[in-house]
Amino acid sequence: MSDPSYTGMQLDDRAVRVLAHPLRSRLLSQLRLAGPATATELAAALSTNTGATSYHLRALESVGLVTDTGEGVGKRRLWRASTQYHSWTNSGFRDDDDDTRTALEWLQRNYVRQFAERAEHWLDAADAWPAAWVDLLGISDAVVTVTPEQLRDFGSELDALVARYRTVGEGRPGARRVHLGYVATPVELDPPTEA
Repeated sequence: MSDPSYTGMQLDDRAVRVLAHPLRSRLLSQLRLAGPATATELAAALSTNTGATSYHLRALESVGLVTDTGEGVGKRRLWRASTQYHSWTNSGFRDDDDDTRTALEWLQRNYVRQFAERAEHWLDAADAWPAAWVDLLGISDAVVTVTPEQLRDFGSELDALVARYRTVGEGRPGARRVHLGYVATPVELDPPTEA
């Protein structure tokens, strides 16, 4: 299912505003998790209608998040996610217009909801999984004491590690795709006085 020709993209203000929509966010997630699909298939999977799905797919296409594979038949376009992931730099949107900042806040809170939902689905399914998986999957946390530069380096090292393992198990018996979530929040919420 992976395609080494596409990886990630840095969102700009227009892409943030387009993606900050409940159905668009779900469409992109569905394409990334389940692979290419038509608007009809996506509408069925997400319990919506084909017209709305087609409209929102075109909006996502306009900012480069999804693409027509060219493999559809007739008017049935086959869509795929253009990227395996996307990111942004929070401080890059501090001076933008209120609409973009509001869209980014919605998008971030939506991802937190999606992470929590995935974790709860796992908790519901875990009893049916073999011990070899159950002992490795789940939720954990840690506290580190770092400077902003050290946290940036940690993130870069983590990104490199994820990239190394992104497709290493493809085609191997027993391999499963695993969703990794990473959330970094300060323990003390009072902002530091030094830069």
